[in-house]
Amino acid sequence: MTEEKAKMSTGKKIVIVLICVLLLLSAAAYFAGVNYFTKHFLPGSWVNGFNCSYMTAGEAEDLLTRRAESYVLTIETRGNGQECITAQQVNLTYRSDGSVQSTIEQQDRFKWFLSFGQHKTYELISSSSYDAGLLYSAVNELKCMQNTTAPVNAYIRDNGTSFEIVPEVEGNRPDEDKVQELAAYAILSGRTTINLEEEDCYKKPSVYRDDTSLIKQCEQANFLTDVIVTYDFADRTETVDRSVIKDWLVIRDGECVLDRESVSEYIYQLACRYDTVGNTRTFRTYTGAEVVVSGGDYGWIMDQSAETDALMEVIERGETQVREPIYSCEGWSRSSNDIGYTYIEIDLTNQRMVYYKDGYPIVDTSVVTGNPNIPGMETPEGCYALKDKQSPAVLTGEDYQTNVSYWMPFCGNVGIHDASWRTQFGGNLYLLEGSHGCVNTPYDKVQAIYQNVEVGCPVVVHH
Repeated sequence: MTEEKAKMSTGKKIVIVLICVLLLLSAAAYFAGVNYFTKHFLPGSWVNGFNCSYMTAGEAEDLLTRRAESYVLTIETRGNGQECITAQQVNLTYRSDGSVQSTIEQQDRFKWFLSFGQHKTYELISSSSYDAGLLYSAVNELKCMQNTTAPVNAYIRDNGTSFEIVPEVEGNRPDEDKVQELAAYAILSGRTTINLEEEDCYKKPSVYRDDTSLIKQCEQANFLTDVIVTYDFADRTETVDRSVIKDWLVIRDGECVLDRESVSEYIYQLACRYDTVGNTRTFRTYTGAEVVVSGGDYGWIMDQSAETDALMEVIERGETQVREPIYSCEGWSRSSNDIGYTYIEIDLTNQRMVYYKDGYPIVDTSVVTGNPNIPGMETPEGCYALKDKQSPAVLTGEDYQTNVSYWMPFCGNVGIHDASWRTQFGGNLYLLEGSHGCVNTPYDKVQAIYQNVEVGCPVVVHH
């Protein structure tokens, strides 16, 4: 037993000695590695795209210098194209600035035994230099930068019968600034390949066919133009349909809407054609002759603001209709002859007044009008609307007050009335003893007019 115990004790001692030897060897190897990688790159170290494993700073710099001279940047373009820029084109050089040595010193050399199989990349951009002007020219001279097609946004087009969305065009135009920036970074960092498509270097449309806002605007445009509004002017019409409305559409706050200014301009033009107050008219007299009459307050005036709002509301509701404009002043007839066939005609030259009702002369009489030789006393020419009917009435002026049986004003204080103080009418009496502007009329004649006429009746005064 004693001999066996002695043998076991000896064996343990040998094991312990071996373990100690192994530990010492391991420690020696470890610290040898630490010491080695104090001046060398760890395994799997890549600098500016080159494998510098186990190299000293000097060896790595020699490699970087040689590789810089033979550097080629491959540029992959859209459609599987390839182009390149060489070191000579941009005067690429490597210069030692201490960054390689600094990189080695910053390694975690105490864990060198864990670095086997790793892939550690270093980009020492400050250690390379190039001519920026030459790079700018080299990039601009690439084939992919020549004769390119710019991207085109999807847009709404009028095809003549409706609005439709025209798809976007991708094009093939690179973003020059992005390509310049990417190429510069690649050259400095040692990258040998860049893909313009993957690096998002191509210009893109900002609006695509499936853009929800664009689709909505197209639908709104088709809705707003699917309306027909017909303006009824008796013997004339004006049509507001797609051909007109399409020019009123604008995009505002992402919506396709009617431009009020454009609609207002249309109504203004409509008013210019169809408003008649103060217009110059060609009037056929009781003798069959034609005279030109201008001025007065009879006729039609469109309420442009109200009608603009009304038309926009009709279109926005998608309502097809026949309508009359909203008027602020209305005549008796909306046809081209807005005087119609019921009116009072006063001929100042021949001192004659005729009242037509539905085209038939009800009253035909001589009258005495204002004295044209005295300023402010003449009877005003023009086409007026009868303002009122009074029976009896008291006429007042600066120096008179007169009782009359029938009073029908048509222009301020100027009107038609009986004149019991006169025994004669017509002729040239108005030149010597004319009125203050009113139309003095025989009693029975003015009575007949009064009994048949209505307020608003056109009164045409001419020479």
